[in-house]
Amino acid sequence: MKYSHARFHVPGALRRALAGATALVLAASAVVAQSGAATAAPGTPGVPQAPTVVFAENFENGQGATPILVTGYTGAAPANQTYTADPAWLTACNGWIASQRNPATEPANGGCGGWWASVKQLAGTLGQWAGGDPATNHAVTAYTSGDPGSGKTQLEAVKPVGIGAPNRFLTFSVDAAEVNCHANHAKLGFYLLDGSTAVPTFTTPIEPCAHPSTTINGIGVGTYTSNSPVLFGGSTVGLRLVNFQASGYGNDAAFDNVRILDVTPRLDVGYGPASVEVGAHSTLTFTVTNTSELAVKKGWSFKEKLPSGLTVAATAPVTDCADATVTAPAGGGQIGVTGTLAAGKASCTVKVAVTSARAGTYTTCADDLTAHAGIIPPGCAEVRFVPPVLVFDAHAHGGRVTTPLLGVPPLAPSDITCTKTAGTDDATLASAALAGLGTLGVITTTASGVVDAAGLRTATATATTARLSLLGGLVTADEITSMAKAHGDDSGDVSTTGRVELTNLKVNGVAIVDPAAGLTIDLPLVAKVVINERVATAGGNGVAVNAIHIRTVAGAEIVVSHARAALTVPGKPCPTA
Repeated sequence: MKYSHARFHVPGALRRALAGATALVLAASAVVAQSGAATAAPGTPGVPQAPTVVFAENFENGQGATPILVTGYTGAAPANQTYTADPAWLTACNGWIASQRNPATEPANGGCGGWWASVKQLAGTLGQWAGGDPATNHAVTAYTSGDPGSGKTQLEAVKPVGIGAPNRFLTFSVDAAEVNCHANHAKLGFYLLDGSTAVPTFTTPIEPCAHPSTTINGIGVGTYTSNSPVLFGGSTVGLRLVNFQASGYGNDAAFDNVRILDVTPRLDVGYGPASVEVGAHSTLTFTVTNTSELAVKKGWSFKEKLPSGLTVAATAPVTDCADATVTAPAGGGQIGVTGTLAAGKASCTVKVAVTSARAGTYTTCADDLTAHAGIIPPGCAEVRFVPPVLVFDAHAHGGRVTTPLLGVPPLAPSDITCTKTAGTDDATLASAALAGLGTLGVITTTASGVVDAAGLRTATATATTARLSLLGGLVTADEITSMAKAHGDDSGDVSTTGRVELTNLKVNGVAIVDPAAGLTIDLPLVAKVVINERVATAGGNGVAVNAIHIRTVAGAEIVVSHARAALTVPGKPCPTA
């Protein structure tokens, strides 16, 4: 069998975390099942957390001063786990659960050949390493006095261990100590058992003599985690510990605190920026964060359904995950990712640009994963698409005259001119004369730009003129009003409306009531009169409304009660009168 040279040291912080977690597990039972609904706690993307202990055995249940073989041990309730081992290994001073509290004399038929004190010292060293009492700690020992043969099972759980949710990355951790390192070394390997199928969790066996975390009383000791976690599809798992060392020359080691670890990476989601305009892009970042042992995690995957109204943008996805495949068709609402976290890699990311044609707040949560394997589902993240910041342009006046020789400028003008800033302008004029073409009474005008609570924008202009008499009394009215409005919706589209209100309008003695847009009346040899004139502006994003527009045969133009409003995209020109 060929092995690589990966090491199995467990950093002190992780070792302490595992020790604490083991204590918690064993305080309740030897088995802890994780909930399948677990999700990642948001706020720590990219920061590895300690693995979760789903099973732990410390060989302390019911122990006293008398040593027993591991095959005679029963673990703590409610699991009451029992263990088997190869008979060929359970000879020649192997397989004893020993403690320094044991009698000085080796067990009957122990086969230790006078080395029993050294066997007990291994158990005490493991207790000291784990922060316990060296005098009372129990461990499974081996002071191999004969050649057991290669690949012998030193520990196998009789009953499968419940792990709760399927499709998790699992591996093993163990505390191990070894002496006589001048001779042949123990070489330990852990297997997950899926029914009768044994799945290795290592590429290199654990070798305490070669890679001790420290030396205590001349004994190499450490906490070791298998370096090739398995993406396990079931919800129960078996465990097996094998020693590949065939020789009895050396091969003197003990183990304690056997753990099955859930080392499933955590998935986090986030949007940046968290607020953008409709039609712009926000980047949806998936962060896959390793657990703190930083072992390789090969073959995790997930499929994400975007919230309704959110779609993948045309920009190509970007990732630094190994062996990654990202499926995110532009315009679609599904994202699929498979990949690997390389050994030593704390985290990797997948970045997908998304967009929306409608304003709104879009939330992504764990329930939006339609499938996943080998990741802990994320918490929630949200992005807000806001209506575009359109430019207000609104104008109103009571009247204006243009002739070939002179003119009357806009009367009582109100103006909101080509600005993003909301506001209101208004004006009033008591009366006005139109250069021999007529008279006007009170004029009131208003122009405004308003942003509502949803961020939608409206530009409005209104002009009201009272007691008008034009063309020697051919055109009269008690009051006329024009209104123009441009309104932006949550997609950035602009709709326009215009209307006129006429009170007692008469043209050449004929009453005009509720005229259609653009009603034209010909006064022979005098003028053409257009009532309710409407003209689209700003490429359809604006409208101008004239209550009355007169063109005389002499070339004069008279406009009474003019209103126009538009919303334009920043950077584009605003309409002119």
